[in-house]
Amino acid sequence: MKSNESAVGRREGNHVPVIERMLDILEIIERRLEGANIRELSDFLEMPRSTVYRILNSLEARGIVRRGLSGAYVLGPRLLSLAANVSIGPSVGLADVAIAHLERLSLLTGEASKLSVKDGDDVLVILAVLGSGEYGLNIKSGRRLPLYAGAASRVLLAYSDDEEILRTLNTTLQKFTDSTVLDPRKLAKELKLIRAQGWAFDNGEYSAGVVAVAAPVRNERGETVAAVSIPFLSTRDEAKISNLRIAVCSAAVAISDDLMARNSHRFARR
Repeated sequence: MKSNESAVGRREGNHVPVIERMLDILEIIERRLEGANIRELSDFLEMPRSTVYRILNSLEARGIVRRGLSGAYVLGPRLLSLAANVSIGPSVGLADVAIAHLERLSLLTGEASKLSVKDGDDVLVILAVLGSGEYGLNIKSGRRLPLYAGAASRVLLAYSDDEEILRTLNTTLQKFTDSTVLDPRKLAKELKLIRAQGWAFDNGEYSAGVVAVAAPVRNERGETVAAVSIPFLSTRDEAKISNLRIAVCSAAVAISDDLMARNSHRFARR
């Protein structure tokens, strides 16, 4: 959890206090897998329990949070639909553009696939499609991942601006598995390689026994706005890894082309 001092600090200035409090509550719930109850939220944020209750009641009515049997509140399903409609332009929804391509990708490979975007200092999965294979992994939209560990995360970090890359490299990085790269120099070298080859491979850096391949999705300005990836159980089958990499790269190019075409059509109609 973050400290309540940072939460209070953000409420200074030209902000709406009740909205800031609501977002503070959501951030705390987000960081606790088991959720948080009214007393915990009230104590941590130094807010009256009645205020916390009213905010949670409003959020629950909209499906933003839900209350479990234990009394703890967790994030609700409405957030998934909001995340799925992340827009890269005034009217083009990235998830809408990508869904058909990801469905074809998963049908072709038998593996689950996902679309991720950068969200602050994290990576957010905005779209996930289940695979048909017997040992396919179960991926859910709305999941948050670190920006430096994992194939999709590495892609998004590699194509970030120099300032953001430097800030990430200078941050104390958390170790998730024995394969997590924590050395800034080694990580910088791998980011350079990703930009050179146009794809990333995760060798169990975030989840032990799970590897992944990912490739960038670009808009009409050539900016990387998302990453397509396939996570799968670790294997020594180099041919399988190569085939999945080719499929992911092809899907990323197809989504990019579709996104560019839709945006070009939209601008042409103006």
